[in-house]
Amino acid sequence: MIADILTVMWKERKGLLRHQGSLRTTVFTLFTPVVMLGIFLPWQEGREWVSSPLPLMVSGLIPALLVGMRIPDSFAGERERHTLATLLASRLPDRAILLGKVAMAVCWGWGVTLAVLLLGLVTVNVAHWEGRVLLYSPTIGLAGVGLGLLAALFVAGLGVLISLRSATVQGAAQTLIFAVLAGPMLLSLILGSFILAGPDGKERLGKLLVKLVVTLGSTQSMIIITAVVVLIDLGLLAVAMARFQRARLILD
Repeated sequence: MIADILTVMWKERKGLLRHQGSLRTTVFTLFTPVVMLGIFLPWQEGREWVSSPLPLMVSGLIPALLVGMRIPDSFAGERERHTLATLLASRLPDRAILLGKVAMAVCWGWGVTLAVLLLGLVTVNVAHWEGRVLLYSPTIGLAGVGLGLLAALFVAGLGVLISLRSATVQGAAQTLIFAVLAGPMLLSLILGSFILAGPDGKERLGKLLVKLVVTLGSTQSMIIITAVVVLIDLGLLAVAMARFQRARLILD
């Protein structure tokens, strides 16, 4: 099984540049997030970068962006290029095909995230050197690495589930964007209702946010949240595996 998964990952790696268009297009796609989040933002933040929550924002944003751009092509792209039937007719097991595509997308998004976090650390040390090497605090470092992986798995699991039944890459991408942004949009509406309520609403919002930060900042809360996200990620993959029906996909 592992050899089959690696085979699919190798195929997906070769198709990565084709999906992006060319090496130049790939470099351009990575240039903005890498420069802005890996160099400019750490340089502006200064020495506080290593202990601020901003690296966590980077750890969630980059994998969501890169995996979200890649994963809609997993099956919808094969369908558009008329290569899906050929892939499904191969000896590769269903799980190897699905997990190989997910794993390559996750490695792509998570790998770039780790590189950007490392680049941010180098930028801070070079631009704000004061005689000692700055490192991320253990909490920020571990949380950043874990959040990047969980975010990549979440978007990959949701995206492959959508791509399995989408006729086009564009349709899969639009559905994925809507699904990922639905939560933040709802949160924005809730926050906006507090702000529009006037000074009293803003005061209640401030107290609520302080209480929320204190609650979520506890070790127990972080463990519970992490466990819930892991279960969601595994659940999405389980649903995708259940919906991966080779005969139906060939007919589609």
